Amino acid sequence: MDKCAIGQIVFSKYGRDKGKPFIILALEDEFIYLADGKLRLVDKPKLKKIKHVQLTNINIEEIKHKIIQQEGITNSEIRNAINEYFNVTS
Repeated sequence: MDKCAIGQIVFSKYGRDKGKPFIILALEDEFIYLADGKLRLVDKPKLKKIKHVQLTNINIEEIKHKIIQQEGITNSEIRNAINEYFNVTS
């Protein structure tokens, strides 16, 4: 897997958030904007280099659709999407 997309779940490979799941909110050259809905909120996403995340094959179509259509997404939607796949407690 070498392509990243909006709405995709990724894991941080480096830093204090190492191993934590995030959802890609936006792409910009070699950078991506990430949120987990808890520590990294939708209105203040984490900017990270693509090479510093582990990509997965998991794409959250509902979130991707809302971002592309410029509909608002909430932190609870992000948390729920991550929890659905990884049973992470919020």
